[in-house]
Order: sequence, then structure tokens, then C-alpha cells
Amino acid sequence: MRRYRAPPSLSLRMLTSPSIQSLNPKSHPISLISNSSPNRRRLQLFSNPIPNPVGISHCNPQSMTLSRCLSGSTDPVPISSLPESDSDSNVLVVVSFYKFADFPDCACLRQPLKQLCEELRVSGGIILAPEGINGSICGSRESVEKVLEFIQSDDRLRGLRRLESPVSPEDEAIHHGHSSCSPLAAGEDAPFRWDHVRVKLKKEIVTLGMPAVSPTEKVGKYVNPREWNELISDPDTVVIDVRNNYETRIGKFKGAVDPCTKAFREFPSWVEDQFQPSEPENGHTEANANSSDGSTKNQPEISKPKTPPRVAMYCTGGIRCEKASSYLLSKGFEEVYHLEGGILKYLEEVPEKESLWEGECFVFDKRVSVEHGLVQGNHKLCYGCKQPVSDADMESPQWEYGVSCPYCYSSKSLEEKERARARQRQFETWGIIGGPDKGRKPDSIKQNQTTRVSNSI
Repeated sequence: MRRYRAPPSLSLRMLTSPSIQSLNPKSHPISLISNSSPNRRRLQLFSNPIPNPVGISHCNPQSMTLSRCLSGSTDPVPISSLPESDSDSNVLVVVSFYKFADFPDCACLRQPLKQLCEELRVSGGIILAPEGINGSICGSRESVEKVLEFIQSDDRLRGLRRLESPVSPEDEAIHHGHSSCSPLAAGEDAPFRWDHVRVKLKKEIVTLGMPAVSPTEKVGKYVNPREWNELISDPDTVVIDVRNNYETRIGKFKGAVDPCTKAFREFPSWVEDQFQPSEPENGHTEANANSSDGSTKNQPEISKPKTPPRVAMYCTGGIRCEKASSYLLSKGFEEVYHLEGGILKYLEEVPEKESLWEGECFVFDKRVSVEHGLVQGNHKLCYGCKQPVSDADMESPQWEYGVSCPYCYSSKSLEEKERARARQRQFETWGIIGGPDKGRKPDSIKQNQTTRVSNSI
């Protein structure tokens, strides 16, 4: 069987030593600074100047247009002219955020928000829905803060719940080392493709399949990460992991119940199967029915445990728990708690020696997983099924880079695997799926068309 191993990196890595500074592509032409030279010699890599957002004014909270948010000079700023105090604002960050709100006109925000992200070169994904906003974006601290400020210019979206994650120097180099004209996109090496942002409209910002469940009306009690250990160590507390099976497989809290769901929308069915409602429908606790002769026609169902006295739930960043806790409260659960800021906030604040977390936490970006301190974990991503794989998984004969892994091999047809191999060959050859001419006519075709037009004239 032909197997693909990870190809050599196709990315242009800008940082070759700790002495080389990380650069911000939004404030100057992309270049490489060598501190070894007393004259701080600059090596110009790309000739196209990149607009400078330093002069961008703060967003007007009364307007959802970009005309008042973007202004100032577009001249490139020399690196040497940047003040030392601005270095922190140029550091690359990943920020996840969400807010449940009554937001029926969410579609009006989509285009100006996408345009702003593109102007500031902020990447990632954002979901807008009538119930609020949910997103994860990557960019310089200054640019990300401007995007978040613009979002919160709508009073309904003020007070975003947000979590910031660090970016490694290597990923920062990849982010800064690619321009929009480069044939090599950041691809699978960076946390996000820095030149790509998606702003989608959906029915829910996190899909439970029950729009009537509203965290704005009813939600569980938030528990600070520092108080979480005491809560889940109580024997009367039932700890429930609200995430999906491919997430719980690589890490969870000690003693937590795993619903083994494939998608969040399966959570309500799991609750119905596991627990007895506090007020049984029709006043019956059994589903048996007696026939006219007095015999039992159907055997009683296996009795389900009643709702536990106390439930503590957790998920990656907290958003799924808000909906899940609202759902449990609507089903008669009395004490429902959930981890504020989710696993990521816990791993950030609680020292590893005191932690009750076991394993790694799956994240929905190119880092794949993180450990304590939000340091990038050891898992990689199977691009055939988007599930995390360990080093041991990659030793399996069912592992083929870019095609399949032990978790999806048997579910993929031969045709699907062959298409995946073709896609992987494109990436290995060009660094992007579809080749360098994806989305536009190849230069050879353009030249032939130009020749024909010239001959006809």
C-alpha cells in the first residue's frame, strides 16, 4: 500500500535564531532583520508595500460601516521608526470569543466585519446568528483589538467572553513570512491562514438543534477555575464532559462522565436516555401497558437514575456549556454548574501540579491540541477526517498522510481515498490545494488569448 508521510515543510520560515525579531506585515514591507550587523541590515523579500494600520482610528460605536473605522496613511513604516513601546501590539495572538444576545439583524454585520478583518489582515472564523456571535481570530494584538472593538460597538454584543492563546515564534514567523502574492500559503503549518477569514451566518452560534433553549433567559452557575477542583471532587457532584468523542479521546477531567457524542446536537438525546425527568410525562414512571386479560403486554423499562443533586459541566471554551446548562435547567435539574472559560482557562490559570486535568485539550485550529499553560500539544490532525491523531496512531498501517487514519480508514471508500491522495499531491507540489492557478486562468491561457486578440486586430 502506498503511504504518504509528512512532506518537508513548504513554508518560508523567517525566524532562524532567537536573535531575529518577529515582524508585523501590516506595518511595513516584509523583511528580515539581522541583529548581527551593527547597521541592522535589512533584506527585502517582497516588493509590494503593505498598508500601515497604525493610523487606523478607533471604531465609532454608533456606526457599523468601515468608512469611519479605517483612516490614515497607507505609506509603509520603516522598521527602525517603530517605537519600542509598540512591540507588544505587534505580537501575534489567537483570541476566541462569544456572546449570547438577541441579535435578529445579525446579517447586517457580516459584510463590514469581513471587510475590516481583511483590511487588518486578521484571519480565522466568525459565526453570526440570531442568538449572538462566536468566533476565533488570529492577528497582531493591535489588529485583533480593533476587530473586537468594532464588534462591541453594537451594545448588544458588549462584554464578549474572550480567551487569548499565545502563538509560538515558529507560527508567528510563518504568519509574517507570507504575502498575498506568495505562491506558498501558510497552509497547514500556521494556526490560521492569515490571509483568509470566514464570517458565516447560521441559525445558532453553537448547534444544539433546539433554538428555544436560550442562555440569555436561563443559564447555569459559573465556577471559577480556581474553585473547580473543589466542586468536582465532591462525591455528590456528577461531572459531565459536554464535548464530542474525538475531543474526549485525548483528554478530560479525572472522573468525568463521557456522553460519547459525535456532535453537540446529540447531547439532549443522551440526557433523555441517562436520566429520569423530574416530572415524568403522563404521571407514569414505567412504559408497560396491561392487556384486557390483566397480563403484562410490555415489560417495564429499565429504571433510569433520577436527576443528580448537582451537575458540573465543562467544554473547551465555555460556550457549549452555556447551552447545555440552559437545557438541563429546563428539564428540571436544580443545581447546574459549569466551568467559566472552559478547559482553556483552567489550563491557563491552574498550575499543573494542582490540576485534575488528564491528557491534552483539542482546539479547533491548526495547533490541534494544547497542554497546561496553553502550550501546543503533541497531537496532529488527520486531514481525511479532521480528528486528532497521536504518534502511535501514525504508526498504524491505516495511517496515510493527508488521506486517512485509524479513526476514518474503514469509513472511507476507495474513491474518497484516491481523491484525498490527489489533493495531497497538489499540496506537496504547490503548497496549496488546486495548484498556483486555482481560482484564476493560468498564465499560459491568458497569453494565448492575448495572442489571438492581437492577431485578430
